[in-house]
Amino acid sequence: MGPETAAPVAVLGAGSWGTALAVQFARGGRSVRLWGRDNAQLTALAAARCNERYLPGVAFPESLEMRADLAAALAGARDVLVVVPSHALRALLTLLAPHLGPGQQIAWATKGFEADSGKLPHQVARDVLGAERPVAVLSGPTFAREVGLGLPTLMTIASQDLDYAHQLAQDLTSANFRAYTSGDIIGVEIGGAVKNALAVGAGLCDGLGFGANTRIALITRGLREMTRLGVALGARAETFMGLAGLGDLVLTCTDDQSRNRRFGLLLATGLTPAQALQRIGQAVEGYAAARAIRAVAARAGVEMPLCEMGYRVLFEGLPAREAVRSLMSRPIRAEAE
Repeated sequence: MGPETAAPVAVLGAGSWGTALAVQFARGGRSVRLWGRDNAQLTALAAARCNERYLPGVAFPESLEMRADLAAALAGARDVLVVVPSHALRALLTLLAPHLGPGQQIAWATKGFEADSGKLPHQVARDVLGAERPVAVLSGPTFAREVGLGLPTLMTIASQDLDYAHQLAQDLTSANFRAYTSGDIIGVEIGGAVKNALAVGAGLCDGLGFGANTRIALITRGLREMTRLGVALGARAETFMGLAGLGDLVLTCTDDQSRNRRFGLLLATGLTPAQALQRIGQAVEGYAAARAIRAVAARAGVEMPLCEMGYRVLFEGLPAREAVRSLMSRPIRAEAE
């Protein structure tokens, strides 16, 4: 069954990334229903045929429609894509669970550990939906605005059900968008969680004028920390050299489209975390991720000095310059460790 005749896709979450992915599915020929919690926002999207707040200048394809009722959005959809921040994932999965039919498949573009439990998104989905339903995660170096504008983009779709990952990849792929598949859902999700916290640190260091040497050192050693944690939790090391690891880390640490990087830049001006979060006005996953990563790493017995210092700067008031001095004075060791 080709995309033109396939069942609709329900995209839950009408922010910038949810809107961009809804547009991309529609470009691939799928009928798409976009749902959000704010009925007034959905009415405005339907009238403008564009998300002027989060994705200005990107016109909606004809096959993309808004649905204010969750049950109506899900009815008859084969694929359900959840695009909400990590702190809202469990609540939304719980809300949609009673409406799911036996043949419906769930994917998400959520990045980050659950704050209280330290669980990855696929573990939260298993808690709420059980272990039998096909699930997948969409991740990789992707800014919503560039996807919306149709600029060339690559991403990774990971699932333990490789047929499902391949089907989603086919449905999303178009002239300027290519999706690769992976069976390492743990590694792909850890990459998406850890890179956000590191990007806050990169923005802070750049804002304080520490220079390009510091930035690339943070990226390189951050990748090492990400890999170390991932392997300890069951991921494959090679995953972190791909799009969802190195690719997403470099993107988020080096481009000001990243909310996490901009958050760090604002902290460097002297704003408190609360003030910087208010200035950004959207979810900054790296802020909460710093606390969750610290707890997860401690339980796994994994040393993550960069992430530890990031936590101390954000939550214990450690000056960033003192954090850098502490990192630079650590005992000499082999680079591979």
